[in-house]
Amino acid sequence: MSESEGSRGNVRSLTDALRRARIADADRTDVIVEMREAERARLDMLADELRGVFAELPPDDEQFVNAVVPGNPPRLWIDATSFVVLGRDRRTYRFLKDTRLGRTVILETESLDDMADCITDYVAERVIERERALEGDWLIKRGARALGRERGRVNVAMRDAFDRSGLGWVIAAFLLGVLIGAAALLAYAWVRVPV
Repeated sequence: MSESEGSRGNVRSLTDALRRARIADADRTDVIVEMREAERARLDMLADELRGVFAELPPDDEQFVNAVVPGNPPRLWIDATSFVVLGRDRRTYRFLKDTRLGRTVILETESLDDMADCITDYVAERVIERERALEGDWLIKRGARALGRERGRVNVAMRDAFDRSGLGWVIAAFLLGVLIGAAALLAYAWVRVPV
């Protein structure tokens, strides 16, 4: 009888095993969800820290975003090519920029203030780059307009000088002489070359 009682005590139940596995899976899922929520919360804190910087931007400058986008991993986008993610330890901020040569790490730090300062400097540099580009475009357009006016003056002056000097007749006579000379050479070659 002891053998039958022992075998009853060791009876395995798939239902119990499934229940234990579901509980363990739910616990792991809760931990993962909590970690993602913690990442998002840290990125939201950084976004809040930068809100004043983005509020000071010129109203016509639409290149900056300052938005936390959920995903795996969640990202705080600064502009179309740069963003902040958290490192594997979920404490280290990583400021990354996508370039033609690949992804570049601009700063990696655990300090919220250091990261906010770095992003503020980055935004300031990009605003200055944009102003220079716009200024360069204006200078190019201004130079092109001035060059166009100057060319117009030169063309009018050349046409007037050409008409006044009778230079047109000289050029026409020269071209006519070249044409007559070419015809004479062809006629000579026709007569002199044996067939």
